[in-house]
Amino acid sequence: MSSKKNKSKSVVYQEFGNTSNSEALERSVPDLPPKQQNIRVQASRSGRKGKTVTMITGFQQSPDSLNKLLKKLKSQCGSGGTMKDDTLEIQGDHRQKLVKLLDDLGYKVKISGG
Repeated sequence: MSSKKNKSKSVVYQEFGNTSNSEALERSVPDLPPKQQNIRVQASRSGRKGKTVTMITGFQQSPDSLNKLLKKLKSQCGSGGTMKDDTLEIQGDHRQKLVKLLDDLGYKVKISGG
């Protein structure tokens, strides 16, 4: 009879090598200076039951620096928000305020959409 130790460590099938190396699986994102990034700010209501969310896209930064920026922007707008796939979402329509804040931080910002 086989012991529980052997069952938990046995691999039946593995197609792409060793997946325990998490550093190799992480996506490397260069932290570009703000002047080299083209940021788009737009308001969206689709898929949110009619509630407006301001979406900020175009960042080329690490998730840690994006989280710090998100925290700063949320506090300046006085609302909540989240980060989904390198896109920052701030609750409410804060396009004008966010464009000014990001421009003050040195980003090249444009409002997109209607």
